[in-house]
Amino acid sequence: MSYREEGDVARYADMLAAMGTEPRLRIMHLLLSEHPAGLVVGEIHDALGLAGSTLSHHLERLKNEELVRVQREGTFLRYSANAQTLCELLAFLCWECCTQSRAVALKNILAHVHEP
Repeated sequence: MSYREEGDVARYADMLAAMGTEPRLRIMHLLLSEHPAGLVVGEIHDALGLAGSTLSHHLERLKNEELVRVQREGTFLRYSANAQTLCELLAFLCWECCTQSRAVALKNILAHVHEP
């Protein structure tokens, strides 16, 4: 698998930019902690304390980059992390450093994962 195609690199750059703010990274962390069920907007608001319009803006940006999925449940919107897209992004990041050049061993990355 090659990640050198210009479109792929641009897509991954957009995903990283979407997660490149503290509130969005906190949202992603929260949604991943509740995977696969996700959370309704009110639960995200309660957990993070973001203003409604600000939260909506951040969720929309993450949705536009396919990092989160949204599902309507009556009058509520339920957001969940899009594991498939995140897997693609992680594979892109690990491809050169862990597979091609072996600059970083995958076991070293896994050693930095903290168990809850």
